[in-house]
Amino acid sequence: MTDNLDPIANEIRQSFIAKDAARERVLPLCREAIRHCSNAIRAVHRQQFDQASELLMSARQLLDKVEQATAEYPELSSSGLVRDSQKEFAEGSTTLAMITRQPLPTPTELRVDQAAYLNGLGEAVGELRRYLLDSIRRGDLSRGEEILTMMDDIYNTLFAMDFPDAITGGLRHTTDAIRGILERTRSDLTLAISQKDLEEKLKSQPPK
Repeated sequence: MTDNLDPIANEIRQSFIAKDAARERVLPLCREAIRHCSNAIRAVHRQQFDQASELLMSARQLLDKVEQATAEYPELSSSGLVRDSQKEFAEGSTTLAMITRQPLPTPTELRVDQAAYLNGLGEAVGELRRYLLDSIRRGDLSRGEEILTMMDDIYNTLFAMDFPDAITGGLRHTTDAIRGILERTRSDLTLAISQKDLEEKLKSQPPK
């Protein structure tokens, strides 16, 4: 019997309408949060740390609104764009912390999904490389070994997260990319140190 099919379909339709409306509210919030995080990372590279912190606070406020909009729809809270915005927030927050020598914020403190946190931390390795290369170009090698050690620590931690991608959000791909970044950065730093040592030796030699 299908006499009750119409009311069943109508109930489902109303649920989908409400869910779609929530999704439409969430999408621009996520995009704006991602934009704030990207600008925060750029501010870090310009060493405008207060501005970076303010941008990340704005991103967190937007993510709070996302949480409110998806509270009744768990499937939306785990959707791709929401996870991406959390990942970008984790990337920006951990990058700022490491560059300013602050303790890493935890996923609980950032209020982000754990898989998004780990992937964001992995993406932060690329930002550490960029920061180090910028320092090398300025002739500043003072934090070279420190930053390389942080990159190495992150790689070793993520490599040990040997779980299926369905759990880690594709972390294996991020970890594989980090290995190449780490090898190139170690090579670049070694070359820069060697060149600086050679320059110092040449300067110390008495003129002929």
